[in-house]
Amino acid sequence: MPLSQDTAELPSHPGKMGSKQIAQETFDDAVQENITEFEMDPEEAVREAVLQFESQGVDLSNIVKAVRPPASENGQRQKHQILLTLDSLGRAVAEPDVAELPEQLSALAAQCKEQLAFRYLAGQNGAYPVVFSACQLAAGDRDLLLQAFSTLSALLDGQPDLLDAAGQELLLQSLRERREDAEMTLAGIRCVRHACLKHEQNRQDFVKGGILPLLTGAIIQHGDSADVVRTAASALRVMTFDDDIRVPFGHAHDHAKMIVLENDGLRVLIEAAKAFTDDLGVLSELCATLSRLSVRNEFCQEIVDLGGLNFMVTLLADCMEHPDVVKQVLSAIRAVAGNDDVKDAIVDAGATDLIVLAISQHLANPQICEQGCAALCVLALRKPENCSVIMEGGGALAALQAMKAHPREVAVQKQACMLIRNLVSRSRDFSQPILEMGAENLITEARAAHRDCDDVARAALRDLGCKVELRELWTGQKGSLAQ
Repeated sequence: MPLSQDTAELPSHPGKMGSKQIAQETFDDAVQENITEFEMDPEEAVREAVLQFESQGVDLSNIVKAVRPPASENGQRQKHQILLTLDSLGRAVAEPDVAELPEQLSALAAQCKEQLAFRYLAGQNGAYPVVFSACQLAAGDRDLLLQAFSTLSALLDGQPDLLDAAGQELLLQSLRERREDAEMTLAGIRCVRHACLKHEQNRQDFVKGGILPLLTGAIIQHGDSADVVRTAASALRVMTFDDDIRVPFGHAHDHAKMIVLENDGLRVLIEAAKAFTDDLGVLSELCATLSRLSVRNEFCQEIVDLGGLNFMVTLLADCMEHPDVVKQVLSAIRAVAGNDDVKDAIVDAGATDLIVLAISQHLANPQICEQGCAALCVLALRKPENCSVIMEGGGALAALQAMKAHPREVAVQKQACMLIRNLVSRSRDFSQPILEMGAENLITEARAAHRDCDDVARAALRDLGCKVELRELWTGQKGSLAQ
């Protein structure tokens, strides 16, 4: 089956730019051809079409991989089920038949949640204006609007480009007017979050529209609702992302400053944590958001002053068996340690031993090894006293064990090399003990395996006092450099 002429770089959700894609109709025609021309059964026909297109480098993530119902007796093509559901919703909106809306909204939402391909097909066939019209029709009916927002959220997941200015204003207005309603607040924030993931312009538009005080306000107003607090914290974090590949420079840093300086974001998040000491999902989300807000020295210090560091250290100690939480806490500790004074506070709080324990206990988890080594690396930077604490606590050995466990993970290798270098750069007495742990071979292997490790590995070897073979000097000659 040759690659169809219909193959092109079709519009897709952000992050999929540049890959070969086909229209749903092209895929459906290929499946039908397999059934009629090659007498395959439907499941085999779909499987074969998938294999053929993927072998030609086509991205099928947006394609519904199912057999379309056969043509009717008059030869008219039938539609995939989600488009039939969309037609039914469209008729209910056009009439308008409010009695039919709940059932049709619920059906479309359920199918959108099944997979991206379903909601992409719906989005390409005019689902957004239909759902937006349903939201407008439901404006005076709280329960119906709740259902309409749930459907809108499901549709926007992975395709934020669908939302327009009118949709943004509708969401902002609802969050302002219904701020005391926890369920409506949650539904609106979910829509905002999906609309802002991988979409810089939507983020900027929402921030200009006043979303930040609405999000922090929701956390304060509904501080007893785990769902609202977790989702609002997540939405705040999304506002600090720089994940839209279509935009060279975003406003992530500016948004983080606005959350802290104009909306007292650090205090709001840390205070919220006190109500959920046993809810790991909420605490992990709050940690992750604090990490994204640690963009200035004074912000890092404020987190400590507000009790955020104690909260993180306690969480790490209590949740050592939960890898997702451990990873988020390590990332947050790494972020706030950017402030030199905070480094000392972290070490004084006993966090180094917990970080080493986390690496050792989750040695098979590359993300925890990376974040753990990175946190120790930042704590050791320009701080010989901290280096002594890390060495005594087994930090160097844990980092080398992580290197041994994950030879193909470049991020683990880099962070471990940087930690070793920071430990010995101002404390040369540690070089021999670290070399006796087998550091030279592991660092040399990392350098050989990963080009991205070359600089940090060479620096680590040099500061350990090892002979360093240069890859290639600018003259093209081979050489060596000894400490």
